[in-house]
Amino acid sequence: MADTLNHPDAADATDGPPPAPKTNYALDCGWGRLIFGQTFTDPETLISVLQKELPERRDIAFYIKDPHVLLANAPQEVFLDPSHSFRLDLTTYRPSDRPLSGFFVRRLTSKGDADAINRIFAMRGMVPVPLEFFWAQRDARAICYFVAEDEVTGEVLGTVTGVDHARAFGDPEKGSSLWCLAVDPQARQPGVGEALVRRLAEYSAERGAAYLDLSVMHDNEQAIALYEKLGFERVPLFTVKRKNPINETLFTGPEIDEALNPYAKIIVDEARRRGILVEVTDATGGFFRLSYGGQTVKCRESLSEFTTAVAMSICDDKAVTRRMVEAAGVRVPEQMPADAGEEAIAAFLGKHGRLVVKPARGEQGRGVFVGLESLEDVQAAIEAARKFADTVLLEECVEGQDLRLVVINYRLVAAAIRRPACVVGDGRRTIRQLIEAQSRRRSAATGGESTIPLDVETEKVVAAAGHGLDTVLEEGTELEVRKTANLHTGGTIHDVTDGVHPALVEAAVKVARAIEIPVVGVDFMVKSPRGPDYAFIEANERPGLANHEPQPTAERFIDLLFPLSMPSAMRQAAQELAPAGKTAQR
Repeated sequence: MADTLNHPDAADATDGPPPAPKTNYALDCGWGRLIFGQTFTDPETLISVLQKELPERRDIAFYIKDPHVLLANAPQEVFLDPSHSFRLDLTTYRPSDRPLSGFFVRRLTSKGDADAINRIFAMRGMVPVPLEFFWAQRDARAICYFVAEDEVTGEVLGTVTGVDHARAFGDPEKGSSLWCLAVDPQARQPGVGEALVRRLAEYSAERGAAYLDLSVMHDNEQAIALYEKLGFERVPLFTVKRKNPINETLFTGPEIDEALNPYAKIIVDEARRRGILVEVTDATGGFFRLSYGGQTVKCRESLSEFTTAVAMSICDDKAVTRRMVEAAGVRVPEQMPADAGEEAIAAFLGKHGRLVVKPARGEQGRGVFVGLESLEDVQAAIEAARKFADTVLLEECVEGQDLRLVVINYRLVAAAIRRPACVVGDGRRTIRQLIEAQSRRRSAATGGESTIPLDVETEKVVAAAGHGLDTVLEEGTELEVRKTANLHTGGTIHDVTDGVHPALVEAAVKVARAIEIPVVGVDFMVKSPRGPDYAFIEANERPGLANHEPQPTAERFIDLLFPLSMPSAMRQAAQELAPAGKTAQR
């Protein structure tokens, strides 16, 4: 299999006339088939095609003009998708004259692009495409893929798929359609989605298409606003899908626990997929009760009754946590209490050069100050940290990357590098405006869980870089605006599970066993996740499992609580791998 896809754009205009109109046409898109309803002669045939949907795939029957007639043929098997159809008239469409900022749009060309598309699909809860499918389509006339690439890092920021109806099935209307528009929720650059839509529209127009259609969920207000801004208009066309596990949330009705945050919802959704009874007891606080096979477990997000009060009290006091894991042979930074006196603090600062000040109790990065180099800054940070806890700790500042490892049932499930919030200048907006815009995007991507505070700490970090909040940052300049990488203060998370060094995994499991906690987020500072060097920072008894998709964090959490809900083959394999006496029990 070649590593590069060949898409000879120059050949598109001279690849011969479109095929004669086809009947009963379905196009394989990798994640499922696009079934073009206007090509079918009768509803019975269309239903028979839908019934051939493959496992783990999502077929979409589009252009259904009489959905009530179609549904009457198989009411138990298919449903009317709650989506709207939109159309862009390409004969009147006008391109934007505004240049792209920090990225560019191009055709998919490599295996790396295909991997990146699937990564974004997974983050957005979309069905992935087999990698070999991209190669099978490298010379396709009917289907094309575009990606947006960060012009500095080379990372793929978003993707869109286009279908040419004339080349696919000889469409006499010369239509085209847009599918799978997806943008990385951590992309910092604005306008990625709009740029992808515009590029596909212009490409379709160049190939002679008369219009560009799409289907979008009725409640996706952000996407609908974008499409209407670009000139798309609603059309009376409908979409029908099969009742399968992937589509379950679309035909079972609205959820009764809409107030659940993403960290509780990911667990509740996995429980429901397995037929586990879910009772939400306090949606705002993330509390729920799970019942299966005569057993009931109360949870608050990833904190369950399986975590003892003793384990919680250890995690709650950072000084105690440090002593416990150090006794287990885990490398910890040197630490001292903030009430040791000014002389001792000065000596400690002189020894290490840079310090971290943090409250002995607390979470989500509140009251944590990193990289302090002067006695005055340390003393000011101590006073600020005392607002969050009576006891404040000083710690040597270990240089490196912030690594979170999620350990469930004493096995590593996910590992990710956490990076502090940063913004990228566009030469027009102030740093304050960039922070506000980035904060809105992070909030939208995390259900309101991640925002960048415009507080004293942010102002200090910006000032340390030689700027003020009202400075206009030059185009392309990247600026960190927080020192800590906590997600609740706008940090981003980047999965490294497949490449994390075994020594780091072993150390994380040691931490979990020292605390005797079945679910824990272990934070290390590391030179590289691929190397063995680390320093323990803290342990979180309620790690956010939703931050680590597509790793199966929620699945392993439910496995822990209800082993009998696992398929028998998986349950047997888990029992064979589990060290004697180490599986969590109640």
